[in-house]
Amino acid sequence: MPIVKNLKISDYFSLVKINHTIFSLPFALIGFSLAVKTNHENLNVRLLVLVLLCILFARNAAMAFNRYVDREFDKNNPRTALREIPSAIIHPKSALVFVIINALLFMASAYYLNFLCFILSPVALLVVLGYSLTKRFTYLSHLFLGLGLALAPIGAYLAVTARFDLLPLVYSFIVIFWVAGFDILYALQDIEFDKSANLKSLPVKLGKRNALIMSAFFHMIAISLVVLGGILGKFGYLYWIGGAIFTILLCYEHFLVKPTDISRVNLAFATMNGIASVIFASFVISDLFFS
Repeated sequence: MPIVKNLKISDYFSLVKINHTIFSLPFALIGFSLAVKTNHENLNVRLLVLVLLCILFARNAAMAFNRYVDREFDKNNPRTALREIPSAIIHPKSALVFVIINALLFMASAYYLNFLCFILSPVALLVVLGYSLTKRFTYLSHLFLGLGLALAPIGAYLAVTARFDLLPLVYSFIVIFWVAGFDILYALQDIEFDKSANLKSLPVKLGKRNALIMSAFFHMIAISLVVLGGILGKFGYLYWIGGAIFTILLCYEHFLVKPTDISRVNLAFATMNGIASVIFASFVISDLFFS
């Protein structure tokens, strides 16, 4: 198949679902703000821009790699057959080049942050790229996805401080269980296909009802960690308002999706979680700087 000509930038934005950056970006800003405020640092716009570039490039590489390695599965799955690679909008080689370019740009951006970020950048790439292979060998792929996105808050904190601390790690663990919980909901759409393709997920392993219970359990852990973060950080009332809204929205997701009706999965997956992350981050950052 020849490499597709007249390729548009918007095709690559669609390939990597650029709008889904809304899941990790707010938590990266929490990590950055924690570092600035708790370490009495001045706001460094250069560092902030580099952090945002790292988030962008790492996520571009991860999503494009996911589409590249899953292209045969996507072609055979009716839900994903119209994605850019199966529908020949983007050639697989073009997608792979896009992955390599973004991975290199990510490492270059990390280099200009500090030495620790740079030496850890290959490890971060291994995690975010490696997720794409996990459905082939483990039912816990959802947690690996959460781990990939959880690098955002701790990575942003390291960009400012060049050291690990407990509080940003708490927010990374919030991301792990929050993301794993909503990824289980998303995976409900593909139970039958995943079974036929010998792909693994918790809905495949547990069935719809028990997978929903596990999703709710992961979200309960995330909410508990939100409480722990508020206590450890000695936050004020704005934090707790944001945490309450975050909790309500996560609970609402589980009213939207039922074992007998998953028609509103996309509303629960994209809309509710995007709103939840933005609102929570807005209140946390406001508490840090204005409370």
